[in-house]
This record gives sequence, structure tokens and C-alpha cells, in this order.
Amino acid sequence: MVRKVLLAAPRGYCAGVERAVETVEKALDLYGAPVYVRKQIVHNLHVVRDLEARGAIFVDEETEVPEGETVVFSAHGVAPSVRANAGARRLTTIDATCPLVTKVHVQARRYTASGYTVLLIGHAGHEEVVGTMGEAPGQIVLVESIDDAEELAFAPGTPLAYITQTTLSVDETAEIIAVLRRRFPDIHAPKREDICYATSNRQWAVKEMLPEIDLLLVIGSRNSSNSNRLVEVARAGGVESYLVDDDSEIDEAWFDTAQVVGVTSGASAPEKLVRGVCDWFRARGVAEIEPYRLVDEDVEFRLPVELRRELALAETQA
Repeated sequence: MVRKVLLAAPRGYCAGVERAVETVEKALDLYGAPVYVRKQIVHNLHVVRDLEARGAIFVDEETEVPEGETVVFSAHGVAPSVRANAGARRLTTIDATCPLVTKVHVQARRYTASGYTVLLIGHAGHEEVVGTMGEAPGQIVLVESIDDAEELAFAPGTPLAYITQTTLSVDETAEIIAVLRRRFPDIHAPKREDICYATSNRQWAVKEMLPEIDLLLVIGSRNSSNSNRLVEVARAGGVESYLVDDDSEIDEAWFDTAQVVGVTSGASAPEKLVRGVCDWFRARGVAEIEPYRLVDEDVEFRLPVELRRELALAETQA
């Protein structure tokens, strides 16, 4: 019988997601519907549905956007070939790539331009990984696991460097990096780690809360990498955890033996979904719902420069 719900802090929207969602909203205000968006702007079903209701049209590829229209690139980043295709179709592009993902792309270009073979730690098929590998096809090798790192083989003297996807498990990535450093002592590393502050902070907050809870609910969509990592962090710490898109997916049977439940949300999940889950518990008689420590994040990213320019021009003409 659940008697208390603890809310992790920080949770929910990160600065990159906030920027990406606001980019689509502002573009709709500025240009009117439709505004096309390549892939999901962020990996959250509710965010996508809300923007669709406002007139955004989500497409899988830039080649699906009618010539001359406006397209927003998602927060996960795109390969140079996508930009080339957009240019050929005379599309007005607005790049909502998270600045922390852009940093990884820049590193990939610099390393490969200097002759390094780049090892990208990440998950195959994730949009961020696809975009990063597109920066230098044939010069970037994907490493998904410790086993992958153990099996790598290069000619002696091959210059190597590694970079990582921004939404990985901090602990698992550290284990993979340890293998790479052991096997390739001269491997070059980023000056600052690539896993983003929000991913690290949300994993840290869950770890801090684990001794106090019997079960963890993670609010996020199935295709959200950072949300899935939060589930894994809890389970690795011995606490059962479930990923739900919203309160409609909660199963009461999960709480048969749980007295204290933790709630967190992935970096692309809006806070209204957390409120919905809290209401679900209140409707079942849980009165104690409180934050577990108060930690604020104060990171902010400016809107894409091309959108800021257009907004400023619109103001002067108003």
C-alpha cells in the first residue's frame, strides 16, 4: 500500500529540449502552419501531439518536405547530407540541434580532420548517433558495449579518439571508457565529457533517492534514451522501475508491496505529465507527495540564430 510519493529533483525538461520545443512554437507563430519538423523534435509522444495540434507536420526525412517550405531539425542533430538535401530543395531551415550535441559533432569533425579514427560510444540507430556518424562516414566506429570495446582491433600506431552520445548511462559509459583506455593508452579524450549535464543530473538524483524508495516510476516515451537510462539506473541499484508515457499506463499491481514510490521524468517529458501521475496517486488516497531534495538547474540556451534573426526582423516591421 503506497503511503508516500517522492519527486526527484532535477527531473523533466532540460535546456536543449526547452529550446527545441520553443523553436517550433515560435516558428509556428512567425510563419503560420504548417511548419515541418524532421523526426520527432524531442523524444516525447505528448510533446509531438501538442505541436501537431498547433500545425507542425513531422516527417521522417527532409526529402518529404515540399520545396521552399520551412523545416526544423530536431534536437538530436543531423548529418551534413541532410543539410545538403535541404539546400537542394530550397528549404528554409531552422536548426534546433541541442548545443551539447553540436559540440560532439564539432569534436568528430576535428578529430577526423586530424587523421584520427573516432570511436563513438552510443546506441545504434539513435538519431543523435546517426547524425554524428554522418559527419565522417567510414572514419567513425560505433562502440555500444564493453564487449565491443574488448573486440576492437586496429593496426599498431593508429591514432584513436573517442566521443560519446550525450544521453548515455554515466556508469556504463565510464566502464566502456576504462576498457578503451586500458587497451589503447594513447587514445584521445574530449576535454569535457560528452554526456550532458541534464542526463548526469537526472541519473544522480535517482541514485540519491534509491535508499528511500521501494519502486521508481520514470515518465518518458519508449524511444527516449535518457528516460530508459533512468530505469536502468534504478534497477542496477536494486529498485524495481517502470517507464510510463503518462498516468494511463500505470498498473496498480506494481505497488502491492511498495510503501514509498519515487517519481522522475526524462529530459523530454513536460512537467504536466508529472502532475498527472501525482493526481493518479492522490485519487487513490496518497496524501504525502513531496520533493526529495530541491535542486534547481539554471542552464539556458538561446534560440537558433536564424530564428532569432527572423523574430527581430518581424518586430521591427510590426
